[in-house]
Amino acid sequence: MSILSVYHHETPEQPFKVLTHHDDVAATLAEVGVHLERWQAGTAIAANADDGDLLAAHRAQIDRLKSERGYAEVEVLRLTGDQSKQAASRVQELEEYVQAEDEARFFVAGRGLFNLHIEDRIFALLCEKGDLLVIPAGVRHWFDKGENPYLIAICLFKTTEGRIPQFTGEDIASRFPRLDD
Repeated sequence: MSILSVYHHETPEQPFKVLTHHDDVAATLAEVGVHLERWQAGTAIAANADDGDLLAAHRAQIDRLKSERGYAEVEVLRLTGDQSKQAASRVQELEEYVQAEDEARFFVAGRGLFNLHIEDRIFALLCEKGDLLVIPAGVRHWFDKGENPYLIAICLFKTTEGRIPQFTGEDIASRFPRLDD
């Protein structure tokens, strides 16, 4: 179940809104231009499915999204192995950044916490299996995969260059609750 906590950017200790009903979460995010929807696989997926099987199981949704939004690049992100190799990347992902194009992630398994900094609010969205999140280009955000990440996601981009983060240099991410807090 997705959970959305909305904070004022100056009060990280207490959200002023917490939503757990998917339609309410999606509607609140839509008000600020962020897209959230639920996907289900078109076919059964084995626990040991490789990237090709995962992409094939979601082919119809991927093709629709590519057609609607112009995505050309598709990759599978797997964070299921040796956690020590992921510690350095976690530190960097916990810094606020923007990207030059939309960022789309579909959570096939596991979970992660996206924090979106829009105007004077922080939208902390816990994404889990079945969630497709599309963050518009230019939205300041950071991603927390947790101390012991388990995540399989399908990521879509328009270009290879579009997925390069541009860090804002602000320390706002350090003031808000983490996934494991």
